[in-house]
Amino acid sequence: MTGKHRRRSQQERTAETSARLMEATIDLLYENGITRATTPEIARKAGVSRGALTHHFPTRDSIITSSIARMLSLVNEDLARFGKDFAVRGGSSDEIVDYLWDVMSNRLFYVTLEYLPEARHNEDFKQQLVPVVRDFHAGLDLIWTELAERAEVSPDLARNMMNGTMCFIRGMIAQTVLRDDPAYYEGLLTFWKQQVRQQFPTAKPAATPKHGAAE
Repeated sequence: MTGKHRRRSQQERTAETSARLMEATIDLLYENGITRATTPEIARKAGVSRGALTHHFPTRDSIITSSIARMLSLVNEDLARFGKDFAVRGGSSDEIVDYLWDVMSNRLFYVTLEYLPEARHNEDFKQQLVPVVRDFHAGLDLIWTELAERAEVSPDLARNMMNGTMCFIRGMIAQTVLRDDPAYYEGLLTFWKQQVRQQFPTAKPAATPKHGAAE
């Protein structure tokens, strides 16, 4: 009605509470580690009762796996947007490296460091995360393949560069735990971008659509 707030449906309230709980879980994984991300702490940080938490997520494993899966799904959505824009503009390999560093170092890989040991020992936990991780790499594959086509190089080379870049960035981020030295990491990124650039020397920007062409 005009002048009044629309009353939220039960489904909307449920979705909002679930999202708040999952955001709180990721915050705690990042800030305190997986062993300290207890259900009472998650409920407290989300501002809900313990009963509300167990209503939405009956076990600690269920809220942690759901939260990580949601985080990775959101990353995949952002990756898809980047990939679409990259293909339209005809982006460079430097942009890919910078994008991955920004995404991975913005909490993503620090949270990954928390849940990887659990995935190693908990098969159910692992199987719930494998599909979303696979989607992330599929999205990366599309971007690198598009670059390979413009540079007229082998898609296999592009995939090797993709996986090498991911391993390189993961190693750098793991090192930040004990080494706070921005200039050091900037130098490494500059070095790596030079190596990647050499593999795609003839990559040309995508053709600009002519005015009046169908979009």
